[in-house]
Amino acid sequence: MKVIHLISGGDSGGAKTHVLSLLQNLSKSIDVTMVCFMEGPFAQEARELGIRTEVYPSRNILKTLAILKQKIRTQGCDLLHCHGARGNMMGALLRRATGVPVVTTVHSDYRLDYLGRPFSRLTYGTINTIALRLLDYRIGVSDAMVDLLISRGFDPDKIFPIYNGIDFTLPAPAMSRAEYFRSVGLQADEDSVVVGIAARLNPVKDVSTLIRGFAKAHETCPQLRLLIAGDGEERAMLENLAQELGVADTVCFAGWISDTNTFYQSIDINTLTSLSETFPYALTEGARASLPTVSSRVGGVPYLIDHGVNGLLFEPGDAEGLAHHLVTLAKDPVQREHLGERLRQKGVEEYSLESTIERQLNIYRTILRRQERTRTIGRRDGALVCGAYGRGNAGDDAILEAIVRELRQIDPDLPVWVLSRRPDETRLTYRVNAIYTFAFPKFLSRMRKTRLYINGGGSLMQDVTSRRSLWFYLFTISAGKKLGNKVLMYGCGIGPIQYPSNRNLCAKVLQSNVDMITLRDTHSLTELEDMGIHNPEIVLSSDPTVILPAAEPEVVDGMLESRGLDPHGRYIGFTLRPWPGYDEEKAKIFGQAADYAWEKYGLTPIFIPIEKRLDVAACKRAAAYMKAPHYIFTDTGASDHTIGLFARMQVVVSMRLHALVFSAGQGVPLVGVVYDQKISSFLRYIGQDLFTDLKDVSYERLCAHIDAAVGRIGDTEFLSGGVDRLRQVEQRNSEAAAKLLGR
Repeated sequence: MKVIHLISGGDSGGAKTHVLSLLQNLSKSIDVTMVCFMEGPFAQEARELGIRTEVYPSRNILKTLAILKQKIRTQGCDLLHCHGARGNMMGALLRRATGVPVVTTVHSDYRLDYLGRPFSRLTYGTINTIALRLLDYRIGVSDAMVDLLISRGFDPDKIFPIYNGIDFTLPAPAMSRAEYFRSVGLQADEDSVVVGIAARLNPVKDVSTLIRGFAKAHETCPQLRLLIAGDGEERAMLENLAQELGVADTVCFAGWISDTNTFYQSIDINTLTSLSETFPYALTEGARASLPTVSSRVGGVPYLIDHGVNGLLFEPGDAEGLAHHLVTLAKDPVQREHLGERLRQKGVEEYSLESTIERQLNIYRTILRRQERTRTIGRRDGALVCGAYGRGNAGDDAILEAIVRELRQIDPDLPVWVLSRRPDETRLTYRVNAIYTFAFPKFLSRMRKTRLYINGGGSLMQDVTSRRSLWFYLFTISAGKKLGNKVLMYGCGIGPIQYPSNRNLCAKVLQSNVDMITLRDTHSLTELEDMGIHNPEIVLSSDPTVILPAAEPEVVDGMLESRGLDPHGRYIGFTLRPWPGYDEEKAKIFGQAADYAWEKYGLTPIFIPIEKRLDVAACKRAAAYMKAPHYIFTDTGASDHTIGLFARMQVVVSMRLHALVFSAGQGVPLVGVVYDQKISSFLRYIGQDLFTDLKDVSYERLCAHIDAAVGRIGDTEFLSGGVDRLRQVEQRNSEAAAKLLGR
């Protein structure tokens, strides 16, 4: 593989470190040439590292373009990889002239690159903004940068994340802590707790918030010291600010430092106060030294730092929040140690230099593979997924996550499109292209270009909540088939369909337009048989969400701790929903049953919503009748967080199917409250028989079911049997998709 990197040659900071480290290591595996457009320290350092470097300093763009075109034609090139405004501009011109695929690495928010330099922003900033749109692929330096690009309309299928990886081997410091502080002029002793930051002193880094927060914390903890490594246009202003706040004697401006290793091994707390970031080296370098870190919640930072688990986060510009965290860490050396150790562990696992290099090589392979795919498959490609997505229902969104995950396992290069009520949110969350659910011209146009239409999971074929939704889904199935797609109904539930006219319409559409149907329960199979549907290939599978994992234990610990809950506590989970028949009498029964679980078994009731827009209010109605301590989650976050919470429950009582599915997948004893046959059908399917109809719920019956469920705690043979069966048959969903895609 032969790759040419295009870069201005005047870069500094994180972008310089990333590019030089990347190219030095890539050169060991592939043929790499770096082309700069100016001579200087950057090019010289690259040569010293053994990177093949060529410099074309002419300001005549057309002349440089002609030289590079000739170079590519005579010497060959598989990929062009650009960095920065000049590199992107040249890459856009060469893409048209040579047909070579072009990828760019976006190192920072291109709208902020020339902050405070209006002329450069107008010229280079505008050129870069236009050029970025003209290239084939983009690499974001962090998941947050990928999210930013997607939010600005770039194609999610053509964006890749990468991180500024470092070697986590920790060299010995060049001098002792005391010697280092003397060398930079910091007045500190053995009892001092030294806060440090290594950053350019410009507006984006917002070091003024650090000084304000430090000054506030210093009032409570006079042993605190602040060491600022870096220089820039704001230095004089920051020195004056420290003087005004009365902390000039405890703040040291060290200027630019070359020995960052000794810097990080000397300080006690690492900080970052930026207003905007991608994924700064300052965090991974601090992680290498096992430093507890306090950072603004920007860019890719939350992907590394789980608040309260391996670091502390505050909102950008919040000096009070920063001060609070500094005081907390200054007073607690044990917490400093634990946070630092956990951060290093995560850094080693996910952000090492080795993983960055392998990721970059995989990106190159993917781009070349997709270029070949375009030539062989042609313009018709991809899958369109339709369902009840983007409505804030954790169960439906988990179905989409599972479907996307399985499609990418079948074919990692398959373009995936989704119909969603909130397409912008769906694009960011799942990194797929999304169309507003009722944008008929757009999704019909897309259907002419895709190969597979998926009616995706859940109870879409029913007319209880809405007849119009049933008609809409039947229309999309019919349109998908007529516009040339294979049609798959994926891990779905069927019914109830009450109206005879709707049953006839459903039978007619599914008979003539669907290729395969995978079902999540036996009741749905009976419904299809009753409607006389037999033309599609019908397979009994299970709900797709059973494949989704729970969040890591330390993440769930943090979710519980941040809400004042013991991560090692014993809990009973309740998931309730508003539904005809769930009245004050029933709400009181649930509240009293929750008290019963607390009084008899010491299980703290936790209310966990699936659709927060509706379920939180239903939970509050029940909690109003309680005496026992309890907690109501108003938002559980991502699917893995929700599943992780259910995994911590000893028993789950639920009206929502997906609360039962999530809990069953984690081996939790279940009590179902049936408002729809899909609840009882699912529980029978997995061999858990504790359920009662909503209309028949009584305090005595619910408590008896809780007693029986508590008796199953720890019965792994019983609980895992149904789960294992679910996961085995779930594979039939992806097997059906693979079959229709010709895989």
